[in-house]
Amino acid sequence: MAFLGVERSLTGRKWIGPSIETERAGDAIAQSTDLPRAVCQVLARRGVPLPEAHAFLTPQLRDLLPDPRKLKDMETAAARFLAAVKRRERIAVFADYDVDGGSSAALLLVWLREMGIDATLYVPDRIDEGYGPNVPAMRQLAEQHSLIICVDCGTLSHEPIAAAKDADVIVLDHHLGGETLPEALAVVNPNRQDEDSELGYLCAAGVVFLMLVETRRQMRAAGGGTGPDLMALLDLVALATVADVAPLIGVNRALVRQGLTVMARRDRPGLVALADVARMESAPSTYHLGFLLGPRVNAGGRIGAADLGARLLSTASASEAQALAQRLDQLNTERREIEAAVRAAAMEQAETRGTDGPLVWAAGEGWHPGVVGIVAARLKESTNRPAIVIGLEGNEGKGSGRSISGVDLGAAIQRLAGEGLLLKGGGHKMAAGLTVARENLEPAMERLSELLERQGAAQAGPADLKLDGTLMPQGATVDLVETIEQAGPFGAGAPAPRFAFPDLQIGHARRVGDSHLKLSLGDGMGGKLDAICFGAFDSPLGPRLSEHGGARFHVAGRLEINFWGGRQSVQLRLEDASPA
Repeated sequence: MAFLGVERSLTGRKWIGPSIETERAGDAIAQSTDLPRAVCQVLARRGVPLPEAHAFLTPQLRDLLPDPRKLKDMETAAARFLAAVKRRERIAVFADYDVDGGSSAALLLVWLREMGIDATLYVPDRIDEGYGPNVPAMRQLAEQHSLIICVDCGTLSHEPIAAAKDADVIVLDHHLGGETLPEALAVVNPNRQDEDSELGYLCAAGVVFLMLVETRRQMRAAGGGTGPDLMALLDLVALATVADVAPLIGVNRALVRQGLTVMARRDRPGLVALADVARMESAPSTYHLGFLLGPRVNAGGRIGAADLGARLLSTASASEAQALAQRLDQLNTERREIEAAVRAAAMEQAETRGTDGPLVWAAGEGWHPGVVGIVAARLKESTNRPAIVIGLEGNEGKGSGRSISGVDLGAAIQRLAGEGLLLKGGGHKMAAGLTVARENLEPAMERLSELLERQGAAQAGPADLKLDGTLMPQGATVDLVETIEQAGPFGAGAPAPRFAFPDLQIGHARRVGDSHLKLSLGDGMGGKLDAICFGAFDSPLGPRLSEHGGARFHVAGRLEINFWGGRQSVQLRLEDASPA
């Protein structure tokens, strides 16, 4: 049965409320604790058992951090890393060009610098070299370094790693592994096919952090002290975890929660400069990491110099950080302009081809490889289908894909590469990259559609709006929102709680900027609630709510705290509405 009777909202969605089992679990928590009913509903939806309710709201890293030695090759990797540090060897860090790669590299560069070692950073150019290690780069690095550490890449790089004959190679990665591993000294990856650690949700920075934890253990066991403060590095782990859309479950919750606390201290020059250039005016949250900081760090790898992000995150110089942050901010603006053009063309092509199958895809001549992933994400969001966007140049196309919940895109792409329809490809469940010969483009996409259809991708309709329950305006207090936030952080794998406010009247509505709408809502009994609907006029919400004619509506969305003029107030980030 539709929640509040909303079978089809203004955005065409059915509202789904909590199940009877979730309602009962929430009631049980509410009866046995002093927590607000809305918070109990959130905990029940997340499957938190009654005895663990209070502990869940205060996740402690010491309680949730797994033993790094659960991961295969971890002890070998940490021991070789520590030996290189003791012998003052030349160390190179080969990193992917995205936020996870840059943060992973920064973790190692900062840790080594505090140990008195300046490591070499190498980030491949997205266009000239593509993703991951390549033979010329690895061969050159091996000639000048005795240890190469590949972060956020390398698990499928058999030939490039074999070319690094004069150096030991350690891989710290999280991308899906193949049937065989490259001939590296150690491949630490929770998504190796022979791995059973149940830590596959970690991003690469999480894996790097665990190696540093194991390195610290080995140092202490050898009587060599404990090394740099690892807790101070958690801001980098948090940024990577959120920006790489890693599920905020298990130890990731604690890593991000503690990382946000560290970031709020404003100790890292690169993140301070980036926060300032992004005009962050409140304490950092997962929203800031995912939508303000992450895209700017990514901009270097997408359309600028590939190593800008890692350099920004690892620098100890405030002046260098300011210069790098300003450059990344400029590149991010340019990226948005390029993305807008590609997005419009891709959307038109996808709609012409059809968006009701198991796969939505588009390919275009000269589409910038740095934005195809973002455009794929937009296609996925608008169609609720796995999406692939490919930029064609010469005889090849380089593309990126994003998936929907329950559909493993990375495995399908990897199978396609194994069948010879792709030149190369890989990734993880929710995101993947590929290179395809132009002549194989249509057959490859047809085959990928078949593989995704077997996983049920074609069965997804317009995404239902799942709600945690109802609230009234007077119940939406700052204290309630702060307590709900303790059940977070929210993001991938842990959706932010959404509540419905039934039968409200619109006091006033005004357009803000090009497409946003600010509203004042009331229940007719003195309860009032401010709301903002971003992108309202890009959907049916803007016209209908702004020209309401006195009609009453059920509204739904996420609660947040708004900071203005030194005061705090509750605001609803309105996502949907339906006539009451």
